[in-house]
Amino acid sequence: MKNFLIIFVTSLLLFSCQENKEKKTETKSLTESIFVLDSKWQNQEGQELQLKDLKGKNLVVVMIFTSCTTACPILVADMRAVASKIDPKKLKETTMLLVSIDPENDTPEVLKAYAKQNNMYGEPWLFIRSDKESVRELANVLAVKYKKISPIVFSHSNIISVFNKNGEMVDQQEGTVKSEEVAKTVNSLN
Repeated sequence: MKNFLIIFVTSLLLFSCQENKEKKTETKSLTESIFVLDSKWQNQEGQELQLKDLKGKNLVVVMIFTSCTTACPILVADMRAVASKIDPKKLKETTMLLVSIDPENDTPEVLKAYAKQNNMYGEPWLFIRSDKESVRELANVLAVKYKKISPIVFSHSNIISVFNKNGEMVDQQEGTVKSEEVAKTVNSLN
């Protein structure tokens, strides 16, 4: 009976410790996830969404504005190059997300026209916009710096970020993006 009691108490301790460890890991993941941001966004179709609605797919994220004639066309080309190098099965599990830093001018209609013009319409492409505060909050999470220079011109960082299906950042490339490396990261995700 004494041995049974010792085994029973030991088992309880082991399971309770393991359970706490799992809860700590889950809490840590949730606090490091992009999906904790509760801002509301609109896609190129004018439909409302939150970032947590994208949970379950890997994300490749870039911040742009559609009237940009310098860095953004390069970032858009980088995103297309990355998508072309992602394994087709992985691409079905991935959202290529382009976020506008110019919500005043980048209406859903403008985003939709831009997506079509750049052959980025439909899966896996998603263009979104929100209010200035939500855009700034997401930019801070992504470490993207931007500043409005004139009514239609922004100076901004050139960064592409990769998130896993839980919304945790797993890679980030700044400047000249090596599309092979970004695609390799996406291809390695579960």
